[in-house]
Amino acid sequence: MRKLGITAALVLLFGISRAQEVNVFVAGEDGYKSYRIPAIVKDKTGQLIAFAEGRVDHAGDFGNVDIVYKVSRDNGKTWGLLHVAVDNDNLQVGNPAPVVDLLDPAYPKGRLLLFYNTGNNHEGEVRKGNGIRECWSISSTDGGKTWSDPKNITLETHRPNQPAVNASYTFKQDWRTYANTPGHALQFDSGKYKGRIYIPANHSEGDPKENGRDYFAHSYYSDDHGKTFQIGASVKFEGSNETMAAQISETGLYMNSRNQQGNVRERIVSYSNDGGVTWDTTYYDKNLPDPVNQGSVLSWQRKGEYVLAVCNAATTDRRDNLTLRLSKDQGKTWYFNHVVSKAPADVKGDYTAYSDLVLLNKNRIGVLFEKENYRKIVFVPVQLK
Repeated sequence: MRKLGITAALVLLFGISRAQEVNVFVAGEDGYKSYRIPAIVKDKTGQLIAFAEGRVDHAGDFGNVDIVYKVSRDNGKTWGLLHVAVDNDNLQVGNPAPVVDLLDPAYPKGRLLLFYNTGNNHEGEVRKGNGIRECWSISSTDGGKTWSDPKNITLETHRPNQPAVNASYTFKQDWRTYANTPGHALQFDSGKYKGRIYIPANHSEGDPKENGRDYFAHSYYSDDHGKTFQIGASVKFEGSNETMAAQISETGLYMNSRNQQGNVRERIVSYSNDGGVTWDTTYYDKNLPDPVNQGSVLSWQRKGEYVLAVCNAATTDRRDNLTLRLSKDQGKTWYFNHVVSKAPADVKGDYTAYSDLVLLNKNRIGVLFEKENYRKIVFVPVQLK
């Protein structure tokens, strides 16, 4: 029998090869100096749609930023041309949170919903009350070929106190900066809340506090396929920030958040038993180390039970060592631990950062993630156990 080379052996061992890693968005290409904040979904036809923030002039969060996307019709092996979903002139639009509504009887072929935020000043200034973030949505019934007109959903999903911007923005809660996810939103596929569209988010409350203690994770959701929205309870951990969620039972939801304070370098995990409206428990998960970064989550049913996936930069000192984990017991233990990407020994900086996940089939999951100090966003499939 012919002996396997080292590369071939690694392919058999881990189920992927470096050759399968595909560039989706590359800094400097297609008119954008930088791409950040990946999000990905799979629609009813099986095509993948990858979103990102296209930053026109520089890599900074604020400025001339669009939401862009590409489509793959072969499970991520190749990607089509870049398209612009939202352009806010010279101002910021970002935090794309897509979800495919598969359960709306009005759209039997499914409808792609995209939630996003606009901003008119830097995040630090918005936290001080000098500016605003607003919430919007658009939709597509043809797989992203065309989009609906934007709908401002700020009054239903946000609690700003900015009457100079809008006479109705007089909420006593005084939420200031605001961001969806980052990553995909979700839809409940079974149980009492079947059909619920759920968008994890975060906001700051009142004047800035040291180490980001004014940040809190929360959510908004719709039980009528995006016609109206309600706000879920906030996670009462100071500094809970960028957040994603996944269904883990017929009524249960798992939320995984960034700790902006950085005092505990672990993911913040919250559990709900009423479809994410309120939270039963929240804690730092010592099994999920994190360097103050975004993390992605996904779930799907297998033999009547939910499999939960979490992917994050599993280090405490820098954004690196992107690791995918799987759980059969709602995140209590992890039976699968796979390093998706890790910096070579001589490479410094944030090698792998933000990510998002999509189920390709029952045996494979796709990871869309930022790589090489934000130089590009790449896609790679991972073979599952």
